[in-house]
Amino acid sequence: MDTKFILPEKEMPSRWYNIQADLPSPLPPVLHPGTKQPVGPQDLAPLFPMALIQQEVSTERYIDIPEEVRDILKLWRPTPLYRAHRLEKALGTPAKIYYKYEGVSPAGSHKPNTAVAQAYYNMKEGVKRITTETGAGQWGSALAMGCNFFGIELKVYMVKVSYFQKPYRRSLIETWGAKVVPSPSTDTQCGRAALAEDPDANGSLGLAISEAVEDCVGREDTKYSLGSVLNHVLLHQTIIGEEALKQMEMAGDYPDVVIGCVGGGSNFGGIALPFARDKLTRGKKTRLVAVEPEACPSITRGVDVYDYGDTAGMAPIVKMFTLGHTFAPPAIHAGGLRYHGMAPLISELQRLGLLEARAYHQNTVFQAAVQFARSEGIVPAPEPAHAIRAVIDEALACRESGESKVILLALSGHGHFDMSSYDKYFAGELEDYAYPEEKVREALTHVPQV
Repeated sequence: MDTKFILPEKEMPSRWYNIQADLPSPLPPVLHPGTKQPVGPQDLAPLFPMALIQQEVSTERYIDIPEEVRDILKLWRPTPLYRAHRLEKALGTPAKIYYKYEGVSPAGSHKPNTAVAQAYYNMKEGVKRITTETGAGQWGSALAMGCNFFGIELKVYMVKVSYFQKPYRRSLIETWGAKVVPSPSTDTQCGRAALAEDPDANGSLGLAISEAVEDCVGREDTKYSLGSVLNHVLLHQTIIGEEALKQMEMAGDYPDVVIGCVGGGSNFGGIALPFARDKLTRGKKTRLVAVEPEACPSITRGVDVYDYGDTAGMAPIVKMFTLGHTFAPPAIHAGGLRYHGMAPLISELQRLGLLEARAYHQNTVFQAAVQFARSEGIVPAPEPAHAIRAVIDEALACRESGESKVILLALSGHGHFDMSSYDKYFAGELEDYAYPEEKVREALTHVPQV
């Protein structure tokens, strides 16, 4: 039996899927951080090119992928779908395990799917410079590559703990021509304020967003780019799920369970939203399982309220599951999952009862990652290793029950730049950390009153 299912290049999707067309009601409105009133396109214009603003609010079911974007995506897409025969055998499970592998992209993760598109739309509107944040570095390196292809200057504010934990992500960002600084930095007012309060601050995605937004609005030649959370970002990532649907058909299967890690929501949304469409429009019963760290449990222990998208309260206010924008995450190794809130679209799926959420500690996550690597040969990044933990647990449950489920895993990237994390795991130096409930309650006292 074939273990790999690769679509012909000509069958790579030509359209992104917009789930807003199929939701039973519109998303709660985005609010202006100053007036706390619903934003209009002109309110977002200082941050984003108009084409992306239109995609953010669009209710068209499908949006064409520009040919210039598709030409670059063809460097690595369609990405392969694998059947994990060796893992199945190691687990002794009757379950069928498939994984959609995004680590074949030049940046090693799913992030270029939107980075290339965002750089393209900025280039079309004459933008010369972009600012952004990055957690573990996957997004920063992906956008550096996209900006390189379209001749745009990029400055990346990288969460400080990851800046030092993952030096080769920094090198990758610089190889593609971007500038990267640790956040909090001395380059912005909010960065300097954070350092004054705590010179040893690890930083957070929320603070790095604040720095990037402050940098952006202070210059007329600059726009801001976000690697997750927003509707247009998840839209661009649906190419993953659209390909997976075709590939599962090639394999003669349809998943009973789709599992992905979730931080801001782009990886999970990318694979899950097309399957959510099938739940909404075709009556499919596929379970959609979002997996997050116990150290940053925005869905499993967060609260569904309006909150700022950044620490300083400069970004738009959105309705989402959040731990509070002042959330200060611990220095876990899944840097891409350290965001305080959840994408509005993923939050809406949770409200509608269309997904399940679970959280894991990092030691059991790394145990699963090592088992996957020793079975399938691919060393996963710490972020998708959370989803692997859930896949293994599902497969073991099938072994106990004798049920033969079809499980689809979103393997969002490889861990070649994360080996220091594996070193700490093998040395027994990783600490399991559950974010304290009292800190969640305290952070939620700072959410805006709207």
